[in-house]
Amino acid sequence: MARPQAFGLGWSPQSKPGAPLTYKNDGIYSAIADPHRRRMLDILAGGDKSAGEIAAEFDISRPAVVNHLRILEENRLISIHQHGRQRIHHLTPAPLREIQDWVDSYDRFWKSKLSDLKTLVEKRAAKKPPKGSI
Repeated sequence: MARPQAFGLGWSPQSKPGAPLTYKNDGIYSAIADPHRRRMLDILAGGDKSAGEIAAEFDISRPAVVNHLRILEENRLISIHQHGRQRIHHLTPAPLREIQDWVDSYDRFWKSKLSDLKTLVEKRAAKKPPKGSI
């Protein structure tokens, strides 16, 4: 089943306008939908951290933190490397850039539509005789 087009805008900056959406980042939306995971990304934006350091920032169980981190890793939003006995978590923001590019396409769409609306309103206002001139 083909996915619908949204206002004729493609998913990534490489796709042509009107190309079908590829939805290659569906999992990322699910990953960032959770407020705990968004906060984890914010924490990692400040620098690499171990799971324990991240868990210290939350009032949820350590296994829950580890599960959230696993989801972020599966969706390429973080990478994990071994440093001695610790696993260090690192933000990998490239997938977020792809989402930002997609959101920006809607920003451009709405700015264009609002500009068109402003022009129309201004033209109609210019044609209308001033009050009290009749």
